[in-house]
Amino acid sequence: MNADRKCFKVLCLRLSPDDRTVAVCAGNKILMLDIESRSILAELEGHQGHVTAAEFCPWQTHIIISVSEDRSFKVWDHHVGSLIYNSPVLTAFPLLSLLIDAKSRQLVTGCANGQLWIFSLVEGHHYRCVTRVSLKKKSESFSRRVESRLCSLPEESQRPCTHGLEKGEEVEASLPILGLAPCDLSAIVSAPCVWGLSSETTSCLWIGSSAGLFIFNLANFELEAVLHYRDFRSLSIHVAGSCAVMSKANDDKAICLLTSLFGRKIVMLEIRVAALVRSQQGHDAGRHLSVLPRTCVGPTSPLCFTTAKESKTPPAPQRQSAGRSTVKDQPLVFHTKVRSSGYASAPHITMFSPKANTRKRGDHSSRRRDGPRCKEYPLESSPPTKLYKQRVLAHGPAAAHCVQYSAGDGQWLACGLANHLLLVFRADLSGTPTVFSGHDGAVSTVCWSHDSRWLLSASQDGTLRLWSLRRAELALCVGKDVFSKPVRSAQFYYVDTFVLLSSGPELQLLKYHIDTCKDEIQRYKQKSRCKRVFRLPTTGRTEITSLSAVNDFYSYLVLTAGRNRTLEVFDLNAGRSAAMTVEVHSRPVHQICQNKGSSFTTQQHEAYNLFATTASGDGIKLWDLRTLRCERRFEGHPNHGYPCGIAFSPCGRYVASGAEDRHAYMYDLGSSTFSHRLAGHKDTVTSVAFSPAAPQRACPETQEEASFGRDFSVLLREGRLPIGNHYWAQCLLSMNWCWTLSEVVYTY
Repeated sequence: MNADRKCFKVLCLRLSPDDRTVAVCAGNKILMLDIESRSILAELEGHQGHVTAAEFCPWQTHIIISVSEDRSFKVWDHHVGSLIYNSPVLTAFPLLSLLIDAKSRQLVTGCANGQLWIFSLVEGHHYRCVTRVSLKKKSESFSRRVESRLCSLPEESQRPCTHGLEKGEEVEASLPILGLAPCDLSAIVSAPCVWGLSSETTSCLWIGSSAGLFIFNLANFELEAVLHYRDFRSLSIHVAGSCAVMSKANDDKAICLLTSLFGRKIVMLEIRVAALVRSQQGHDAGRHLSVLPRTCVGPTSPLCFTTAKESKTPPAPQRQSAGRSTVKDQPLVFHTKVRSSGYASAPHITMFSPKANTRKRGDHSSRRRDGPRCKEYPLESSPPTKLYKQRVLAHGPAAAHCVQYSAGDGQWLACGLANHLLLVFRADLSGTPTVFSGHDGAVSTVCWSHDSRWLLSASQDGTLRLWSLRRAELALCVGKDVFSKPVRSAQFYYVDTFVLLSSGPELQLLKYHIDTCKDEIQRYKQKSRCKRVFRLPTTGRTEITSLSAVNDFYSYLVLTAGRNRTLEVFDLNAGRSAAMTVEVHSRPVHQICQNKGSSFTTQQHEAYNLFATTASGDGIKLWDLRTLRCERRFEGHPNHGYPCGIAFSPCGRYVASGAEDRHAYMYDLGSSTFSHRLAGHKDTVTSVAFSPAAPQRACPETQEEASFGRDFSVLLREGRLPIGNHYWAQCLLSMNWCWTLSEVVYTY
């Protein structure tokens, strides 16, 4: 180099993937040096502080990314020496480390206060921020989970906990992220091999800090293992000044090089990765669990109630012998017509008013003939991208709380409103909706039966109502006197055999009977009835905030979420709690959504054990029921205060979510960031639903504006499929301040 050049302290050196170029981070510049000619190819200037780290992009070798003490990162094209992207200031502390993961196409950077920033490098994502993680909070949460697992073990297998604070120890104020390195846990951490969820595609990384080493999972944003320096009494370094970790793929060993912050010491550690991870993981908490039943219904099971009662049929009357048969007390029958005088007939008066909201039988039959054919749901469908239709539902100040397609055929769409009404539309939003009235409070839950004949609704008035779709009338009402606490969630269960609900801290099972008598004179008499056959409290008697169970096929398991942020699995065949995990989210879960598929799809049997949970301000987590382990976390949709709903697509490839920024978000199970952001709403999207028969989705919305009058609108989204002439439609419910019926259509 020339003698007149200033001397700067070199903080980082990186070789290009082809080993021809080296990047030297000196001062606020990046010098690109050619190894063969030993000449400077380019000088990349633009940072306002010292460049602390730089990395070459593995799939685009002409791209290099750098971080600096100016608290930003920059993307360069070092072949032409130009700046491609300049990020805003991320934090108040300098950025110290950088890593580019080729599997997930993500950029990971850490700063001096222990914050980990993750950005997407996928083409078209424009370097969007996926999530931000506090290493200190993750470490504290991981320690509590490990302690809860140790306490649940038998006494002979319990190990002393080393994560608690001893006398004289102080809590680390912050955990500066000194270094990042890839970590291969494919042979240790198992994941379900469905829709991109597998151990081969799951990326992990080493995080080197001043107080310890951490293994971080980039799929679920959780810690897999923690190694504190203070736990090793023989280690001379308890506070590190710099850290570097190296591990090879499919190798159980990792080498860590530490330097002391308060002295001239260097220590090299050899770590057995498999032993470290397995010592801090759960011990097969849910390996015996599966949504698909593996055993028959037990004789003492609550699910055996119907079999025991209905199998007792009255004995057939015995025929009398011909010799003993005599004519006794037989009515007198005239075989010719006798004309009445008419004096004894009652006067013609109107005793009952005609039923409202009835449909003609011809119209009903024609709809069934014109409905969707029983074709296989396209598993390779694409999510919606264009707005197709908008429909106003109701006028006045009311909110949409829930929406659901009919489970069996997908021909109907039910919407629960805050104005005490329940509306049922055709799936294509055509025609006049059927109005179900009778609740005295906002309708909070709607659920269809498996045969799409009955509709279940729960309201804030404390009642549970079951409606007949064909007659458009109330079939059964369960009042407040039956439940000690308000009903938070309710659904049909065990292929329409029971009604499953949560009331306070209890899980209740109701057996119901619907009178289908068509006698118009006797229809005012309530002959439908229900009976509570089983009730089960949660562990600790905490209030249930959400529940979920499969109704499309026979399954014994019920998932519940508690107010204390726990997730508990109940086995109703055994009539007890089967498994429980703590600290599912940072806030109470407001919805559990299972991958139930539909009658028109066939998924891998492992996929039915996937379910998702969501909480305000804490994103969406994807779980595997067999291990009760979070496999992936979805971040990117703003949801800080309102409980926005989620839904699985029938093909099992996508998870849809509402958001507070007036958009609906679509996530692919193989990626932690959203794939599509769907506009068209004017307020918070509160709930989403997929059609089981055709690729369709529905979403309600809520709005708070200082205007007079509020109404609901339904937005229908449609996108072409790569297979056949099917369509991907999305129906969006919203509460928009307007008084006119509007319809918006976008072309391809």
